Amino acid sequence: MTTQTERSRCAGHGLVHVDHLTKHYRKTPALRDYSLSLDAGHIVGLMGPNGCGKTTLLKILAGVLNDYQGQVSIDGHKPGIGTKSIVSYLPSAAFLNGEWTVERAINIYSRFFADFEPERARTMVDFFKLPENRPLSEMSKGMGEKLQISLIMARKAKVFLLDEPISGVDPATRDIILEGILREFNPESLLIMSTHLISDIEHFVDYALFMKEGQVLLHGDADDLRATRGDSLDAIFRKEYR
Repeated sequence: MTTQTERSRCAGHGLVHVDHLTKHYRKTPALRDYSLSLDAGHIVGLMGPNGCGKTTLLKILAGVLNDYQGQVSIDGHKPGIGTKSIVSYLPSAAFLNGEWTVERAINIYSRFFADFEPERARTMVDFFKLPENRPLSEMSKGMGEKLQISLIMARKAKVFLLDEPISGVDPATRDIILEGILREFNPESLLIMSTHLISDIEHFVDYALFMKEGQVLLHGDADDLRATRGDSLDAIFRKEYR
């Protein structure tokens, strides 16, 4: 297991760089002296049980939360207004207007984000077989998740942050969503996806980062972790979080 000191020592200035990050909600610590460095070209599984700090970390990287201690940078910039153009963020809560149709959502995103590619979004919508003229309020939860992901992945961002994108949908829908994400992933970008559903993303991620109580518990190349531990990521997760 990698210690916090070793993590700090090996954490260089990657595309995403976090150094001794601490965040409290009142007196309750959400992140405790958290350090990591991640480069482009990876799909990272941010793994851990609910309440371990995954969402807080993603919100800080997305520039949504700015009240914290420590250093955080995205491509050399502090998260905020200056990084909105290079970070595409999917929050855990639904964010689209229930009255919007697929095409309405695509048109609005086109106006808000200069790097948004409408045709890429439509390609994902077609792949997901979403109804074009039905309002979101009349779609299933799975359809809503697919539309949101279609919008998020259709940007030419450097960093994609997906907070629990497969939570709350059935196993078949999870597989389709993951396939859609993989189809649109740009290998020159970095994708970080939080989840507690380890078995579903076992062969989707190439880098695993396990969190526990606001700290890095274990991290590394997914294949290396499986080889050194002699177990699947799901089995490692179950042993570490007993």
